[in-house]
Amino acid sequence: MKRNSFLRTLAVAGAVLANPLNSIAKGYARLREKTGFKTDAGTDRYQKPINLFDGDTFYTKVSSKDTDGDLYIYESSRVKKGGPNLHLHYNQDEWWYILEGEFLIKVGDKMHHVKPGDSVFGPRGVPHAFSKMGEGVGRMLTTFQPAGKMEECFIAISEGQMKGRPEAEQDEFRKQHGFERVGPPIDILKAF
Repeated sequence: MKRNSFLRTLAVAGAVLANPLNSIAKGYARLREKTGFKTDAGTDRYQKPINLFDGDTFYTKVSSKDTDGDLYIYESSRVKKGGPNLHLHYNQDEWWYILEGEFLIKVGDKMHHVKPGDSVFGPRGVPHAFSKMGEGVGRMLTTFQPAGKMEECFIAISEGQMKGRPEAEQDEFRKQHGFERVGPPIDILKAF
């Protein structure tokens, strides 16, 4: 009999404790956009494109603020050849969809030569990098899921917070934003 009373008390206590958490979760979900929105071609969600790396521009299409940090999508317009160092994200999956131009995208040990209409998925924890090939503009749509601190990272870089910092400080900055450098950028001449 005492065992049954204990189990009933435990069940009631669990329900009482869960109710405030359930209310908090419902309130949190209300912060999301409920009507949807449109972001025009060639524009940024907030009309504030992120300018990086001498001519590369990121146009936020879905902000991490729109999704409570669940998703971040941006279109990048890249002028110069090359791309970031080989790196990995601790908690974000990344997906690239090529809109214009040609790129090499390395995920793990696989190198993918991609052109408009192609996409590549990079799972969290797997080293990856990309490099724009050829002349002219290259454009890609990039998605981070969950968003993590990537949008915040790109804004900080565009504001000059990484400029002139020693490599050790840059590595710490990356780690604070949920990723780390694990190798050099893709060398197009050695890729094939």
